[in-house]
Amino acid sequence: MAIFTSVVAVAMALVVFAVRMRASNRPVTAKKIILPPFFMSTGALMFVFPPFRVTWMETAEAFVVGMLFSIFLIKTSTFEIRGNDIYLKRSKAFLWILLGLVGVRLLLKVILSSSFEVAALSGMFYLLAFGMIVPWRLAMYVKFKKLEQETIRPVPPSY
Repeated sequence: MAIFTSVVAVAMALVVFAVRMRASNRPVTAKKIILPPFFMSTGALMFVFPPFRVTWMETAEAFVVGMLFSIFLIKTSTFEIRGNDIYLKRSKAFLWILLGLVGVRLLLKVILSSSFEVAALSGMFYLLAFGMIVPWRLAMYVKFKKLEQETIRPVPPSY
């Protein structure tokens, strides 16, 4: 089971990278930045089931580690203005950072699997991922709004 979930984690990282590369070909909108954390938040329903529940301290630890990991994603997520639109700039470092984060996650999984039940560990890694995506997307939103102010388009008159 551990091998299967590890393969799935690497596959998901590659999907994230592919989506990121495709996204750099289309203009960014505030909605595209804000919605992923909301979609991901539905995963918190796992905590309805007792095996997935973790203590408040474990929750805080996982979320803080996720926030620390988000620093790398924040640093590699920059925007550029092309014409009147804002685009996500491609970063060569993003793939390596993403794979590094997956590697650290897999290493933590191996180390922590002897101390935690599989379900509780799943809950902690969900919290880690959520703790990573929320600050990353908030930072992207702030950067986007600053650039958007620079590219304010005149509204055509309506007759």
